[in-house]
Amino acid sequence: MKKIAYLASRVTIPGSIIRRTDSFEHDYTMDALRPAFAARGMEMVDVCWDDDTVDWASFEAAIIGTTWDYWDRLEEFLAALAAIEAKTRLFNPAALVRWNCRKTYLRDLEARGAKLIPTLWLDQCGEAEVNAAFDTLGADTVVFKRQVGAGAKDQHKLSRGDAIPEMKHKMMAQPFLPMIQKEGELSFIFIDGEFCHALVKRAQPGDYRIQSSYGGREGVLHPSAEDLAAARAILGALDEAPLYGRVDMLRGEDGELLLMELEVIEPYLYPKEGPELGERMAAAIARRISAV
Repeated sequence: MKKIAYLASRVTIPGSIIRRTDSFEHDYTMDALRPAFAARGMEMVDVCWDDDTVDWASFEAAIIGTTWDYWDRLEEFLAALAAIEAKTRLFNPAALVRWNCRKTYLRDLEARGAKLIPTLWLDQCGEAEVNAAFDTLGADTVVFKRQVGAGAKDQHKLSRGDAIPEMKHKMMAQPFLPMIQKEGELSFIFIDGEFCHALVKRAQPGDYRIQSSYGGREGVLHPSAEDLAAARAILGALDEAPLYGRVDMLRGEDGELLLMELEVIEPYLYPKEGPELGERMAAAIARRISAV
């Protein structure tokens, strides 16, 4: 049976004493992938990306999965991916990861036609920069996010006059859009360039963060043709279709969808909302392995 590595991390791998509270998402993913891959003669093995005892050459391929600590160890992570890719096929490829790991990739997509939430890119984010952001964006409430980060870590929603927390990282600033608390964030999952499923993610009352670790909840979404076309256009802006990708969008005041993120590194792909995910992933990997 061919072995496929699923790259996890010390904060998501089963049995770890420092497991994250949302690591059940890792378990859901493995429950979806393992039987589908086994049916095609492949064994899915979850391993930590930074485990230097792993023989990567023994795997037919490696899929980046719940590597949910990379943003604080970026250069180490990128070096590890390069080493893995030298031994086996890596999905998604290291070059795509390097591009996608800094949210400045959004500027590239904007240049290719993507509609974004107005964004400021801040190399420093002190009191002067925060106060200027309100005026430049014409907003009384602004969300500040790390340029390298995920899961709302070190993210701040500030209104004029709020105490300004220390922000040590390069940040991006966007006006807060109340639609995140009304309709929610819409996510579209694509496997091998083909639409798989969609969902809506909503924050718990009183919050705006939609991640499960903050009490966020998800529901199946049957997108309109127009909304699906908007998501497809984002993925279509890439030079080639990745093995997996998640397009996260938020509806603007004019009703059109705005791109929040194109996740092609380690997005959670919501197998509970997409029961075809395992089979689609297994089929896509089988095709890519046999094509080499």
